[in-house]
Amino acid sequence: MQSTALSRPTLVLNKAWQPVHVATAARSLIMLWNGTVKVVDPADYQTYSWEDWSSIPAQSGDAVVQTVDQKILIPDIVVLQNYSKVPKQTVTFSRRNLFRRDGFRCQYCGSKPQSSDLTIDHIVPRSQQGGSSWVNCVLACIKCNARKGGRTPEQANMKLKRKPVRPKWNHLFDVPKHRVSSWSRFISDAYWNVELQE
Repeated sequence: MQSTALSRPTLVLNKAWQPVHVATAARSLIMLWNGTVKVVDPADYQTYSWEDWSSIPAQSGDAVVQTVDQKILIPDIVVLQNYSKVPKQTVTFSRRNLFRRDGFRCQYCGSKPQSSDLTIDHIVPRSQQGGSSWVNCVLACIKCNARKGGRTPEQANMKLKRKPVRPKWNHLFDVPKHRVSSWSRFISDAYWNVELQE
């Protein structure tokens, strides 16, 4: 139970109150203790130092960490005290992000099978010097991938549903599997509405 509480996600805001990262509860409590962050109350935007936060009594149902002599609330949101930048990040080319970009759909037939029945297809096959990149990889169902084989879509007389491109989402951090309602004042609905599956 304790390790589960310490693994909970905490939204980290920069000094200008912009989301920059998601930390574990364990990390956020360490940053709170050493004065790097303050806890943000999403209801009224009040901030709390370690002394203030650790003295708030836990209510029934609150997520807490049990120390030797007290229960400390797990913060949902913290704000950095001395960091005002927003990290510039491009979306990393990865299996997970490719699935997200293609909406868990085969880019040849448009079907949406189970994730385990989708493969990553190289438009220009590796056997023809095609590399792994945003513009050369798409999701394909097993049937379409087998039909295409080691050929290009033109050689296999197959058409892509859409041209693959590098995504432009603001991908500063991974969205937790479950929406955290207290983050809604800092993260737009559009960010949460992107369909993520494992």
